[in-house]
Amino acid sequence: MKFTNLAAASLAASALLVGSALAESHATTKLRIQTHFSTEQLSGQLAAEYVDNIQTMSGGEIEVEMFYSSSVVKSVETFDAAATGILDCDMTGGGYQTGKNPAFQFVGDIMGGYDTPYQQLSWLYYGGGLEAAQELYNGYGMQLIGWWVPGQESLSSSKPIRNAEDFKDWKFRSPPGMETKIFEKLGAKPIVMDFTEIFTALETGIIDGADASGLANNVGLGLYDLVEHTNYPGFHSMPSDHLTCNKAVWDGMPEKHRRIMSVAMESLALRTAMLNEVKNTEAAAMLRGKGVNLYDWSPEDRQAFRDAAQASWPEFATTPEAKALVESHVAYLKQLGLVSE
Repeated sequence: MKFTNLAAASLAASALLVGSALAESHATTKLRIQTHFSTEQLSGQLAAEYVDNIQTMSGGEIEVEMFYSSSVVKSVETFDAAATGILDCDMTGGGYQTGKNPAFQFVGDIMGGYDTPYQQLSWLYYGGGLEAAQELYNGYGMQLIGWWVPGQESLSSSKPIRNAEDFKDWKFRSPPGMETKIFEKLGAKPIVMDFTEIFTALETGIIDGADASGLANNVGLGLYDLVEHTNYPGFHSMPSDHLTCNKAVWDGMPEKHRRIMSVAMESLALRTAMLNEVKNTEAAAMLRGKGVNLYDWSPEDRQAFRDAAQASWPEFATTPEAKALVESHVAYLKQLGLVSE
């Protein structure tokens, strides 16, 4: 009798475990994600590829409703929309959140630091960056899933931008944050505006130029249909676009779904860096053929910008979180030989 009861209890426990495992295996994760990129831009296409990958790899258990061109809320509001449940995840960039804490500058656009996207990504994954950044994101109820870094950006301008002297009185669209301080030191007049407003502002002459994205993405935006000056290769800005999700939503997802999304982000990061390098090269050749002026700055002029940028890091690091991230970057940049002792 005791044996029968024991066997029955054991079978019941096994059935419960199997049932839980089956429930876990068939759990569905539904996510609403917004990006500031359009479907026509290279980064928008790569975001769509990421969504397709995680839906396919999960066997349809992860379902994504994707919003492009900041169609739900403004780009700068995406993070808060995810944190408060209007959306689930933000696929823009940390640079939009510097108003909350200047520390977001150093996970969004370090400026004047790393030379390549691979160096910048290596800080995140092998330089202690992910752990340091996670503390910042978790403090706002969000979870950083990963980065996708297209590479150095190119400016777009209706006037020549041959060197730093051409920045004097140059009105341009700037993202919020440290960039405004750096360019003001160089004599420019940065105007902070939403990513989606750039085309109209250039078309109407409100601005002389724009810091929007890399060369191929700028082509996708149609910027060089309006202006005929740019710099290439870029040097001033290499934003880390992020995927960050509401932490409660993330914690409630099955572990396998979290793993799929995290690993797929690493794939997105590599493909983004490689494909942008290819597409930027193609775009440069096409633009030269159309008569657009591409300026390759001298090493001396590039260094002048890097010096101005790095001098601004301590000025912008006004919170404990920002100071910690700057110290982390500087230590890793020294390790890579990109900053002198």
